[in-house]
Amino acid sequence: MTVRVERTFDLAAPPADVWAFIADPRKRAEPISVVEEFEVTGDHTAIWHVALPIPYTDRTIAVETEDTRVDEPSYVEFVGRSKAMNVQGEHTLEPTDDGGTRLINRFVVDGKVPGVERYFKGKLDGELQNLEAAIRADLGLAPGP
Repeated sequence: MTVRVERTFDLAAPPADVWAFIADPRKRAEPISVVEEFEVTGDHTAIWHVALPIPYTDRTIAVETEDTRVDEPSYVEFVGRSKAMNVQGEHTLEPTDDGGTRLINRFVVDGKVPGVERYFKGKLDGELQNLEAAIRADLGLAPGP
């Protein structure tokens, strides 16, 4: 089973400010609750050390991530690969008429071990709420709805 989620955030900040957050892989990883450690390995690569509370996993899972497409200042796509799961994420920024930014987030998680999809099916929306809260805090914006 594959878990897919799409969430849109409307932010009262210019696209350039939102881009500064989204283009930084460390800032994208830190709000995710299961990311215990993060290490940059190259210009567009990193390893997320993820701790999932699922059976058969008693240690962190190293997820090798790569920004596969970066179209500054409006789009970033990344993939993450590990023995337990593959992840694909996209962030699309669109300017709004009021000078703000609409941020469209799409994620796909394909589990390779039992429990991964079930975990993300129940938790991925909350992880995106964490991401939105981190963006708002970074930009000095009021909490979202």
